Amino acid sequence: MKLHAQTPAITLAVTLGDPCGLGPELVVRTLADTPQHYQQRGERLLIIGPLSALVRACEGRPRFFEVLDDSAPVSEQLAERPPGAYFIEPKGLSELDYPPGAPATAGGIAAGRSLELAVRLAKAGVIQGVVTCPLNKACLQQAGFAFPGHTEFLAEGLGVGRDGVTMHLCGPMPTEPLPGEKSQQVLRVSLVTTHPPLADVPRLVTRERILRALRHTAEFVARLGLAGPGHGPIGVCGLNPHAGESGRIGREDEEVVGPAVREAKAAGLNVEGPIPADTLFHFAARGRYAAVLAMYHDQGLAPLKLLHFGEAVNVTLGLPIIRTSPDHGTGYDLVGTGKAKLTSFNAALDLARRLVGQKDGQEGG
Repeated sequence: MKLHAQTPAITLAVTLGDPCGLGPELVVRTLADTPQHYQQRGERLLIIGPLSALVRACEGRPRFFEVLDDSAPVSEQLAERPPGAYFIEPKGLSELDYPPGAPATAGGIAAGRSLELAVRLAKAGVIQGVVTCPLNKACLQQAGFAFPGHTEFLAEGLGVGRDGVTMHLCGPMPTEPLPGEKSQQVLRVSLVTTHPPLADVPRLVTRERILRALRHTAEFVARLGLAGPGHGPIGVCGLNPHAGESGRIGREDEEVVGPAVREAKAAGLNVEGPIPADTLFHFAARGRYAAVLAMYHDQGLAPLKLLHFGEAVNVTLGLPIIRTSPDHGTGYDLVGTGKAKLTSFNAALDLARRLVGQKDGQEGG
């Protein structure tokens, strides 16, 4: 899919997700308290969602954003404004109530309409990336949006299709170690399959899906500056225990995974496998691999969350724009308590900034 030429200096949208959940609070606690972070960067951050939920989360803080006029083109309004935080409310959301800390169909309506607007802005070239706050999948579907979640919604809306993207999760970008300290190791894990029942996984692990995920993952680690000499390969998990033991424990690794890895190598990708997952993750956590490709959800995300629970980032690879998200749910029980950690949201925002900057040639990998 080809997007229109992008408006200069306009960078990221931030959708509030389910406004009954933690989304508005995450945005306010991050952006209201540190406006210099995006002002000094020359960024325009566009927040999308219901205004009432964002104002409620601002209680006790000065309003840090400027509300745009929904009757005028967003691109024109932003083009004449300096770096800062701006807000746009999709039509129809001001008429709804959003009970804080409880699931509601109104929350699904707000999440869905906010994503629709983000898609339209991306197609028009107004935004280069989007950070999505958590939504409630059941509420999204109750509101009439027939998508399992953000990934499928954006993939369909941006013309890629559900089979054209790869789900990837990673720890936060490591900071430079202090003298005498070791550098922080970060797991980066892509998934061949996402949320099917385990019984369906073997038939869904196909050569085509493995190759697509490897291509997407290779592009991602290259953007992060983790490809080439001095960097490890992408490690590919076997589907079966012991990677099948030469066919004695299932034939999939011999007949599907192995051939896909060899085809990826022949195409010039730096990959290795299939490797038994229990061995691969031991070495991946010690920095041997730039990323890991897991065959199914818990194979890859159980070890990742062991290391990065509460701080990981969800990235959708294969979209024509950047999309990141905190790797946690709506957190209804934490709304209004001030106890929700900002680590994952901050990591999602930082990674989106980094990737958008590289896409525009503003910084190297």
